[in-house]
Amino acid sequence: MPHFLRHLPWLILVTATANADTEALEQQYTDLESFQVIAHRGASGNAPESTLPALELAHRSGADYLELDIQLSADGHLVAFHDRELQRTSNGEGRINDFDLETLQQLDTGSWFNAAYPDKANEGFVGLPILSLEEVFKRFGHDARYYLETKAPDQNPGLEAALVDMLERFEMIADGRVIVQSFSRESLLALRDLRADLPLVQLLWLPADDMPLDLEALGDITDYALGVGVNFRADEEIVLTENFIETAQTHGLKVHVYTVNEQEDMQTLIDWRADGLFTDYPERLLELTE
Repeated sequence: MPHFLRHLPWLILVTATANADTEALEQQYTDLESFQVIAHRGASGNAPESTLPALELAHRSGADYLELDIQLSADGHLVAFHDRELQRTSNGEGRINDFDLETLQQLDTGSWFNAAYPDKANEGFVGLPILSLEEVFKRFGHDARYYLETKAPDQNPGLEAALVDMLERFEMIADGRVIVQSFSRESLLALRDLRADLPLVQLLWLPADDMPLDLEALGDITDYALGVGVNFRADEEIVLTENFIETAQTHGLKVHVYTVNEQEDMQTLIDWRADGLFTDYPERLLELTE
């Protein structure tokens, strides 16, 4: 047998795998041409944010992406938690990064929701733990897509490398199952250097003032990101404009708007041809898009 033929089955396998990975990523980008329903910390209007019940509600509703903020525990585990500190949504205090995973998962991240929203209270929410990203991936696997934020990267050194390692371990990038967003351009560039094919979104905050928007700066974002995540309101005032959306799209950027919970606002943004919305109530948005 000629020497090169001994390697032919391996070459066929590698080529087939590479083609499958390319097709999966291409399918993800194709799907992003349609309007995206992004469940903000899960269905967090009806269950405690970033907990399993919130994620399960969002997944069952048919949301396109489960959105979560990712940080590092003191012992290097990736955890799904929004705030830099624990006290708003748990019975703990202090910075999340000061505690190891075992300690964090002894906290109660559900009872606060029952107290804040007694009309939605559920005994099953009491004692809900902080989730590790590994637990989320093991629960939903490739049956869901994930929209993850590198949260407070200045407070979470090493977050980008740890996240890419986890995404590769579960084949989330190759299978077209994930987008990563951040307010930090530096964090996104670090992710791009680690994994060039990882879809990225630059988060922006439009303030409630009379300063003109720097629409030309949107062109720079196309160098490393497929889109922008931008707020609809600031201080109860609508700050996003239809012109901003059109300009971003002209630059080749998708526009995903956060966090939109009233159907009137949702319909406005659908009419403005936003590419997707983050919402605490994915079922409300799905009523308008299905």
